[in-house]
Amino acid sequence: MQLRKVTAVSAAVLALAVSVTACGGGDKKDSGSSGGGKIKVGIKFDQPGLGLQNPDGSFSGFDVDVATYVAGQLGYKPNQIEFVQTKSADRENALARGDVKFIAATYSITDERKAKVDFAGPYLLAHQDLLVKKDSTISKGTDLNGKKLCSVTGSTSAQNLQKTIAPKANLKKVGTYSECIAGLQSGAVDAVTTDDSILAGFASQDKYKGQFKLAGLKLSNENYGVGVKKGDSATVDKINKALEKMVSDGSWQKAVDKNFGPADYKNEPAPKIGVIVK
Repeated sequence: MQLRKVTAVSAAVLALAVSVTACGGGDKKDSGSSGGGKIKVGIKFDQPGLGLQNPDGSFSGFDVDVATYVAGQLGYKPNQIEFVQTKSADRENALARGDVKFIAATYSITDERKAKVDFAGPYLLAHQDLLVKKDSTISKGTDLNGKKLCSVTGSTSAQNLQKTIAPKANLKKVGTYSECIAGLQSGAVDAVTTDDSILAGFASQDKYKGQFKLAGLKLSNENYGVGVKKGDSATVDKINKALEKMVSDGSWQKAVDKNFGPADYKNEPAPKIGVIVK
């Protein structure tokens, strides 16, 4: 009788241990890999029309739509996607550390970046441009001479424009593009410069609809790609196929119209996978 009692107790302890181990394993979250029922995706949280965290905690924008579509093709439902804020300066590190599986965050493909990460795409061809008031007479770069031009501290867009096209432009640097847009609305500045997609996203906000226009100057080519950890060619191939499908089934153009349309954004046709426009 005593032996059977000890054995029963031992069995109960063993079963409890197995149960605890199983529960512990079930709580383990995916850090970007395709297992575990979750996928972590890097986006911007502060760019209207591209990657924005809304007051209710949801996310919206073209990059968000692209990321959601791609994740869906990889087998993840929207509620299995965990969006992670990836600031420009930390994108390469976030991929190297495995913080995210991929990044869709106005991530221009450059030779310098390709030495550190791999890219799928491109999925959008953007250009440096100007945002001006709807009734502005500014239509070319030289019109900025004697005008007030706004950009953010650390950006080279305005400096390049000032050096090569409009040396007499009065450059104003602020902390965020939101400040530039507010200055444009109030008349404190005459134009704002950065990628046309970013400008269109800001101008498409409800509070600014119908007030601004893009000059359409195409001062540079910015090939937005999906960043992937260096050496992960399998994921790059899967994302490229997802992007091709997004274009072919009409989802890509629908996302462009929804996020940029209110700013009369004259988008380029969907770029071909692997073709970088210099």
